[in-house]
Amino acid sequence: MPRTSPSSAPDSPADSSPHDLPAPGGLCAIHQPNFLPRLNTLAKLFAADYWIVLDDVQFARRDYQHRARLPSVSHPGRHQWLSIPTHLPHGRSTVIRDAVLVNPERSRRRVVQMLAQQYGRCSDWQTLRHHLDSVLVEFRRTDKIADVAEASTLMLLNLMGWRGRILYSSLLPARSERSQRLADLAADTRARGYLCGAGGMRYLDVDPFKARGVAVIPFHAPTKGIWEGGRDVSAVDPLMTHGIRAVAKALRAVAAQYRFSAQVSRAARESRLLL
Repeated sequence: MPRTSPSSAPDSPADSSPHDLPAPGGLCAIHQPNFLPRLNTLAKLFAADYWIVLDDVQFARRDYQHRARLPSVSHPGRHQWLSIPTHLPHGRSTVIRDAVLVNPERSRRRVVQMLAQQYGRCSDWQTLRHHLDSVLVEFRRTDKIADVAEASTLMLLNLMGWRGRILYSSLLPARSERSQRLADLAADTRARGYLCGAGGMRYLDVDPFKARGVAVIPFHAPTKGIWEGGRDVSAVDPLMTHGIRAVAKALRAVAAQYRFSAQVSRAARESRLLL
């Protein structure tokens, strides 16, 4: 199935002419496709000019590729999972892009019913429901959970006004070692900075990034107000409880902060080169 994206044409610099390559500079984020991702994940992607969808790594059932966590309606303070049953045709070694939807139509109905039950009375529900159609159509267009998860993330990014570009790790040249691979992927976009979450910073070797001229920028989202629970529950929850405008404003503020930091870091590096 050919890869397409309303935010990206063509998909990859690997098969593009020089005129199609992304402009030098900007920020890059590399992340697996998540189904209705958490607010912190959404904020990192929103702050990036390029999102490389990490679609050729092993599928993880305990991760967020096929499920989203929501507050429980019947038990305040607890969480519930909105999960999409997924089959792994190659067992545990199945990569994300090969994982298959088990019952797409049933999952499609469950997504609508569960979100409507949870947020149907929220003032912005009808707006979200309208945009949700771009995700629901994927359950009938494809049999791959990666496509559905990516569509759900892109839906939220578009709702926030993101103007970035999507690329795919499976279509980009990169070495195999983990940190080297991420550095190569970031360099493929010609980005100046790689936004790295707290989890990634625990294992990342920054030397391959330095060798490719890409700055590693640790990404930390705020923790108060709208951001409470940002590491745990889907971004759908703050969007509905605080409002789409409020969340969009918060994401723009965080994005501006990281773009400014990247500009300062770049200016500092250029100044050192001139000395």
